Amino acid sequence: MSGKVVVVTGGFGSLGRVVARAFADNGDRVARLDIAPAAPDTLSVGLDLPGLDLTDEPGVAAAVARIEADLGGIDVLVNIAGGFTWETVADGSLAAWERMFATNLRSTVTITRAALPAIRRSQAGRVINLGAEGALKADTGFAPYAASKAGIHKLTEALAAELAGSSVTVNAILPSTIDTPVNRADMPDADFSTWVTPQAIADVILFLASKQGRAISGALLPVSRGGD
Repeated sequence: MSGKVVVVTGGFGSLGRVVARAFADNGDRVARLDIAPAAPDTLSVGLDLPGLDLTDEPGVAAAVARIEADLGGIDVLVNIAGGFTWETVADGSLAAWERMFATNLRSTVTITRAALPAIRRSQAGRVINLGAEGALKADTGFAPYAASKAGIHKLTEALAAELAGSSVTVNAILPSTIDTPVNRADMPDADFSTWVTPQAIADVILFLASKQGRAISGALLPVSRGGD
């Protein structure tokens, strides 16, 4: 899969940086998109687009046009951008629901719609979404987050069916708790060894983006084993 153009949303975050680096190390050109105003590091090959609101259709369209102009197309879209909130239904707010659907679901739909024409022109287009194991059976306080992630699961299945006659595959990975600095700070008493590492997630994503993953589409793949 050397030489593909890969777009990673949420590319400046803990998971996004590891995924982007894995593709770059594989010989691919990577465009990292993020709402953060600046990238925390650099990649030797590719493009960084900071300050991008993925719910803004004109802004996303302009970003996709820039990627196509600078890198020559789009082969793989990895939708990592998103967020989390913990609120009960009884004591939470409607604003939390709106924020989760915008941050997790609308952002994914907006960039996917904008990038889809370029991905369909690829010989082996891939869309890989970040769902959540916690959206399969939501726990207390997970309702807004889990509902928005369940929307990504259904988006994945529907788009895979829509593109069944093409060479494009559409899949979602469903991680359990990801071992990131933020999660460790939020849950200091947890057993970190049971959490899934960003590198393990990156390995699964690279497989789905590879020729070896060409026969898999419409899958919701749990990624829940701890360690590397």
